[in-house]
Amino acid sequence: MFQLYNKQFPQFNQLWDKYAMLYHRIEVPAKTILLNEGDVSKKAYIIEQGCIRAWFNNKGKDVTFQFFFENEAVSSIESFRRGTPSLYSIETIESCVLYWIHKKDWLNLQNEIYAIPELREQLIDITLNRQLNYMQHFMSFIKHTPKERYLNLVKEKPQIIKRIPQHYIASYLGITSVSLSRIRNAVVK
Repeated sequence: MFQLYNKQFPQFNQLWDKYAMLYHRIEVPAKTILLNEGDVSKKAYIIEQGCIRAWFNNKGKDVTFQFFFENEAVSSIESFRRGTPSLYSIETIESCVLYWIHKKDWLNLQNEIYAIPELREQLIDITLNRQLNYMQHFMSFIKHTPKERYLNLVKEKPQIIKRIPQHYIASYLGITSVSLSRIRNAVVK
């Protein structure tokens, strides 16, 4: 699980072995809810295989706002850190192999990571990249038409187009599945 970090920070190989023991491997089928909107998050996940979406209910409609793939971490950060109800649900889209860590173990691990400047910076970068992703997605609704949002998605995140079902992509783009089909047909021509 920590192979990516082993390559990036080989000087900390012993730490990775110690940290790996805190994570629990699970295999879950597609459409498994890992966290319900309104529940307090007590687990954080790393995806070894599969993909996950984060979504919330808006007046009876699912609104997908982020996707996660292999080697990415996912949790309701606000809920996990503050112990508050999650503003969204986390659900598998494909069958997944995941590693999860309980909040109490993460807090201990975090204290050790923060004591090592290189690891602390890496963790901060991951968090900032997630925030940047949210901001870019939000700004695209203000700056771009649905067609432009779709074309940007094709260009910048082709794995979403290849792996995610159409109705989730439409929700992510803020349009209906019918509108997405029209845009795709217009782009292909």
